[in-house]
Amino acid sequence: MDKQSFFGLLRPIARRLYAEGSPIFPSVRLAQSWLETGGIIPAWNNLGGLKAAGGVPNGYWKGDVVNKRTWETVGGQRAEVVASFRAYDSVGDFYKDQDLLYARSRYDAVRNAATPEAQARMLQASGYATDPAYADKLVRIINDNRLKDSDARGEEGKPMTAEERQAFDALQAAVAELAADNAALRAKLDEQNGAMQALRDRTARLEALHAVKEIPAWAKEAVAAAVQEKLVDSPYGASYDFYRILSVLRRAKLI
Repeated sequence: MDKQSFFGLLRPIARRLYAEGSPIFPSVRLAQSWLETGGIIPAWNNLGGLKAAGGVPNGYWKGDVVNKRTWETVGGQRAEVVASFRAYDSVGDFYKDQDLLYARSRYDAVRNAATPEAQARMLQASGYATDPAYADKLVRIINDNRLKDSDARGEEGKPMTAEERQAFDALQAAVAELAADNAALRAKLDEQNGAMQALRDRTARLEALHAVKEIPAWAKEAVAAAVQEKLVDSPYGASYDFYRILSVLRRAKLI
């Protein structure tokens, strides 16, 4: 994916999170995502190289991992290693999990940075990445692509008012309630389907129990007449009740 398409896809997500209170400048978030992925959004939606590292699953990361080869600087030397990376359902979940990481005291300076450039420097100083040129690369990507335009708090980027937040929370609660109702209805439907299947299975067993392998002698004439009239296709393996009905119809001269 080229840079224009990449940033165009992720910019609304980064801006929305920033408006909702994320401490990460959208420009830094976009530059970091490009630097970490090279413009390729992986199927596991981890855009920042977040590793599993014995972490505890949360509301955004369910515990899924992907083992991939990566380059790290170890003892001043660049080496290829295999690491377990967190896998996410969406890019938004990744960004929110990343913000949980940034909430740690280790990243106080990152959260408190006044400019994107300072935030990039603090990311490197806090040990987020092992690349000694990490901050310089982020700043270069920000400047070369004018990503700081994404940091402006226009109407789209304004934080929600208390009333808007209350309405938003109410909407989320309503959606959650609908989802719960839907789950309950689905469970009820599954229960009913299970009961219907059990009834069909029982009926099949009863029919098999009463089925006879051969047509009784007293019913052969009636069966032959029914087949000739094309009233039945498969007269074999039926129950005594079936043969009795055909015999009654035959005696009544209805077949």
